[in-house]
Amino acid sequence: MSKALVRTDFNFPGQVSVYHGKVRDVYNINDDLLVMVASDRISAFDVVLPKGIPYKGQVLNQIASKFLDATADIVPNWKVATPDPMVTVGIRCEGFRVEMIIRGYLTGSAWRDYKAGNHTICGVTLPEGMKENQKFPSPIITPTTKADEGHDENISKEEIIAQGIVSKEDYELMEKYTYALFQRGTEMAAEKGLILVDTKYEFGKNDGKVYLIDEIHTPDSSRYFYAEGYEEKFEKGEAQKQLSKEFVRQWLMDNGFMGKAGQQVPEMTDAYVESVSERYIELYEHIVGEKFVKADTEDITDRIEKNITAFLKER
Repeated sequence: MSKALVRTDFNFPGQVSVYHGKVRDVYNINDDLLVMVASDRISAFDVVLPKGIPYKGQVLNQIASKFLDATADIVPNWKVATPDPMVTVGIRCEGFRVEMIIRGYLTGSAWRDYKAGNHTICGVTLPEGMKENQKFPSPIITPTTKADEGHDENISKEEIIAQGIVSKEDYELMEKYTYALFQRGTEMAAEKGLILVDTKYEFGKNDGKVYLIDEIHTPDSSRYFYAEGYEEKFEKGEAQKQLSKEFVRQWLMDNGFMGKAGQQVPEMTDAYVESVSERYIELYEHIVGEKFVKADTEDITDRIEKNITAFLKER
């Protein structure tokens, strides 16, 4: 079985600090650049699962890199280079404490809330009589506050501005960028026979300028449906065939885990881990439309360290 990268502990030239997130490890270089390592860790329900998924980090990093390049004409983004299949180096920005979630369809947590009778989400009133997986008349933005630990919380545009979390000017610019990015992502997905259902974007600021940061349009940050069969399944009230991390959440729920106190993560057998790895590779090939080329996993840590060190020395 291929190896997975679940922990990093690098010390790069000019390194000021390191932040270990749920999935990514971010190294601050001279308060100027960020080296973001997409590990093979996998999280669901805000819990990091006990085993890594081989090639997952490479899949996410390479999808995000392609979409950052494909949307650079819409919004400036943080990416400078990808010196390793699992690494993006970019401009260090001060991230806004808000995630911009945009939804084209009523599904996931929004559907669960709607079904429970809550027809207003983040200050947006939804039409009456909607069904699961139904397309909204136009996409809606449902922002969340970005939590360091635990769950992100839904919040309205008005609350964000009133509480001074983001200025009115910056929020409205992020809102404009979010709609434009989602439109581009929708068009690119359609070319691959996919529907971009919902996604999230994160933004930051550097020298007074707003940048798109982090990953975009990956299966961890987005949900895709297959366009073929969507209408038929919707009419019959059947579950949609989708490309996202939802299959991992579903497996956890089927095994009695939703991240609540006292619940145990089910055993992740080697066979299950391998199947998740294969699904991520399948996601890559559908979303990008290219064959996935597996990087050498013999000594991932050594490979990454050499590639990043060489990149930093050349700058």
